Amino acid sequence: MLPVVELKGVTHAYLGEREASLAVEDLNLSIGSGEFVSLVGPSGCGKTTLLSIIAGLLQPSEGEVSVYGRPIHNPSPEIGYMLQQDYLFPWRTILENALLGLELTGNLNEENRRKTVELLGDMGLAGKEDAYPSQLSGGMRQRVALVRTLATDPGLLLLDEPFSALDYQIKLQLEDLVSETLRRRGTTAILVTHDLSEAIAVSNRVILLEPNPGRIRKVFTVPESIREVPPLYARDQPGFAELFHEVWKEMEQAGSKSV
Repeated sequence: MLPVVELKGVTHAYLGEREASLAVEDLNLSIGSGEFVSLVGPSGCGKTTLLSIIAGLLQPSEGEVSVYGRPIHNPSPEIGYMLQQDYLFPWRTILENALLGLELTGNLNEENRRKTVELLGDMGLAGKEDAYPSQLSGGMRQRVALVRTLATDPGLLLLDEPFSALDYQIKLQLEDLVSETLRRRGTTAILVTHDLSEAIAVSNRVILLEPNPGRIRKVFTVPESIREVPPLYARDQPGFAELFHEVWKEMEQAGSKSV
């Protein structure tokens, strides 16, 4: 079976007026169907650059990027992208915001509208369809942003620190909700996060990048005993603390190389 995401020899440099800055170099990565992978690492290791390349928003300087075996040169409806900010339009209702992706891709019909309303209900937003973003909490707004992304039924979801601005309790609740929703739908996901416990709790694999330029330093496989329970309870599982400290120690060493 073809991997959902495959990067071969990906290198990307940002060109300034006087010099070029190498963001990632010779990066190879393969992600399978239904897998949840987290990218972690010190600042400057190219995590967000990689997401932008996989999303088709940025063309790498060198190397090949494919999603479902097809080269990626532009954004695709098969790829959903969720950011730290929800970017909801304040003049549109919650349902209208949630339907935006379907409108833009020309796929808004009664069936998809019904599914979107159901998805809002699954996210605990039943009865909020006619409310406006200003009437919702930050956690609820992020749920709307997730519904908007999932409504187009992407096979691949890219998550760029979507929970980092939320209160810790809300963050944990959304981790559980997102993890269960993606697992139920069989969606492949890549998460960028600075929170190592979050990365371990939700992922099949945690990929540690080292900076200047970004390269894969080490890949950690999360034991099934941790993966099979919801993220909130994964933190209490045997082996979680040990894996956390292993990743932390390796990341400290990676960060010290860039100083």
